Amino acid sequence: MLKGLEDSKKVPFERVLFAIGIRYVGETVAKKLARHFKNIDAIKSASFEELIAADEIGDKIAESILHFFTVEQNQQLIENLKEIGLQFSLSEQQLENRSEKLAGLTFVVSGVFTLFSRDELKNLIEQNGGKVSGSISKKTSYIVAGENMGPSKLEKATELGVKIIDEHQFSGMVG
Repeated sequence: MLKGLEDSKKVPFERVLFAIGIRYVGETVAKKLARHFKNIDAIKSASFEELIAADEIGDKIAESILHFFTVEQNQQLIENLKEIGLQFSLSEQQLENRSEKLAGLTFVVSGVFTLFSRDELKNLIEQNGGKVSGSISKKTSYIVAGENMGPSKLEKATELGVKIIDEHQFSGMVG
């Protein structure tokens, strides 16, 4: 049990934020909130307008967050978890490793890669200020294509004029 408690102190802020159970805040939204606000106190004190200004946070999610923090039990839960030592802010390393090289760009990652795993590519995109999407749309800036990229994705990218790059070209972008 003590080992489990010690291990839980190493869980990153965005995972803790997801785990506390705010309605409509899934893994992706928790990650967006963590990156935008940097800590739980900033989220807790944010206004409706500040919440919806964060990437992918709409009215429904903002209202749910505001409601969550009005419940005394939830505030007490967070205080108790803070006392135990769970992370309620981005680590110094996470803050230092961020850049805005890919700010405003949306990427789709498709295929099999040799330099990076798919998760590493997605993390690199997000650490550098970019967005990751699971599907190609007119908002997609680039497709990072590995071996065996699906023919339907290739067709859609060509149809929409989305630039296709390989992992070496991507690596040059984040350099």
